[in-house]
Amino acid sequence: MSWSGFKKNVNRATTQVMMKTVVGLIKGAEIGHVEKTNDRDFETELRRYRVLETAANKLQSEAKGYLDSLRAMTASQMRIAETIDAFYGDAGARDGVSRSYKQAVQDLDAETIKALDGPYRTTVLEPISRFCAYFPDVNACITKREHKMLDYDALRAKVQKLVNKPDKDVTKLPRTEKETEMAKQAYEQLNTQLTEEIPQLIDMRVPYLDPSFEALVKIQLRFCAEAYSRMAQVQQYLDADTREQYAQGQLDARVEQVLQEIRELNIAGTVN
Repeated sequence: MSWSGFKKNVNRATTQVMMKTVVGLIKGAEIGHVEKTNDRDFETELRRYRVLETAANKLQSEAKGYLDSLRAMTASQMRIAETIDAFYGDAGARDGVSRSYKQAVQDLDAETIKALDGPYRTTVLEPISRFCAYFPDVNACITKREHKMLDYDALRAKVQKLVNKPDKDVTKLPRTEKETEMAKQAYEQLNTQLTEEIPQLIDMRVPYLDPSFEALVKIQLRFCAEAYSRMAQVQQYLDADTREQYAQGQLDARVEQVLQEIRELNIAGTVN
């Protein structure tokens, strides 16, 4: 940072403190108090922009989390499929149920998830990330406006001080008034630009996100359809009576019957 830039930052920090603090009173006048410029239209749009910024950044995070969750879910399915296959052992190999489930899960992980990864990144993650990439530039412009406003307010306070207490140098007031006018123009130009363009950015969010939202729905639909199709293939290996009892709500009774048979074994007879 240059020396002049450092001095500007110090002056702006001082102005901010002076806006909040009244140092003292002399002859009923506030000393060290700087009147802050307020623009309600800008403040309204700034609040709306902050809501958009927060929502967009959260959407970016959640969109990435969704893809991570799909990978985590299929990885978990892989582990439970391998465990079930080991649990069934030869019994599962004879009727094919555990091996079929394991193969279905492997195919879902190897084919469906990998096939969806690229399109999801291209149509959902990357567009959302590009939209969020504009926020640092907008925030830099908002910060610059704040700095210009502080410069303008500080110079206005100087003019008022010179009016109330003229300096021996009669040229000081005109010079300060000229600097104040230039600062005012710089502030108002940036303030007007932000006040006009922030609403445009906010309004663009819907047409921009629509294609990604549609892609998200279609990708979710494809994943669910693929998962349903593969699990439906496994269902044919399940016992027909078990499926019927589940459909009629009688599965709990069958489970309890098997548990009772386990309890009747001597080695498990003490289990309640």
